[in-house]
Amino acid sequence: MSVAMEREQEFQFGQADFAKLQSLVYEKTGIVLKDQKKNMVYGRLARRLRTLKLSAFSDYINFIETPAGADEMGNLINAITTNLTKFFREDHHFEHFRSVAMKESFDALRSGKQKRIRVWSAGCSSGEEPYSIAMSMVSAIPKIEKLDAKILATDLDTNMLDTGRAGLYKSNCLDTISKEYTKRFTKIVDDGYVQISPKLRQFIAFKQLNLLHNWPMKGPFDVIFCRNVMIYFDNPTKQRLVDGFASMLRPGGWLYIGHSESLLNQSGPFKLHGRTTYRKEL
Repeated sequence: MSVAMEREQEFQFGQADFAKLQSLVYEKTGIVLKDQKKNMVYGRLARRLRTLKLSAFSDYINFIETPAGADEMGNLINAITTNLTKFFREDHHFEHFRSVAMKESFDALRSGKQKRIRVWSAGCSSGEEPYSIAMSMVSAIPKIEKLDAKILATDLDTNMLDTGRAGLYKSNCLDTISKEYTKRFTKIVDDGYVQISPKLRQFIAFKQLNLLHNWPMKGPFDVIFCRNVMIYFDNPTKQRLVDGFASMLRPGGWLYIGHSESLLNQSGPFKLHGRTTYRKEL
């Protein structure tokens, strides 16, 4: 960003301000804000400065670091994280989840090897992923409502979690949901919105979670979806997450990651079983 551009901006935002924000965000979330993201950060945080009636980013940073601004860190993270998602995104994962992972879990239940089914959507954004998981799970397992089957949906962004809990989406979301699932799991409501069925929503618990902090859940999980999340982190942080996922999965459990991602430690417990589909070895 040139000096001339900085002078034309509504708010003062120097390189030192950006460096401080980079450090704060990394410290709190592990997200790496690369230098080329400076304009994006300015655009997304300028509205917060207007709301708070501040005149410069240095004032905003100072505010965050005071007791009165403790809650503002959440607004900062909500503003800079990108939430691009849709129902059944990267749909081959859901086909594998339904036909392989859930079949294995159901067989383990019937044989008495395990008593419950647990799935984790880590980085669930506005809820399309966990609802896609739930539709797939319900369609794969007969009389699932009589079983102990739950989906944990976590994200850092509280606004996205609120959307997920509400289960209310614009009607164009149906473009990626099959007609069978649309009829079975959704209902058109006023103003061109779609409501997800309460019978489906009962399987999902939406919780805020910073993946870099302690994980309160115990597991083990049968399946973990963590897709298009690790792209924000540096390699040491990615490895910490993958190690954590390994500890949370059952032996033989499945991990799905994003198409632009890969696991760093190829000698670890995960083995590739198809495109961005990994299994924790037995």
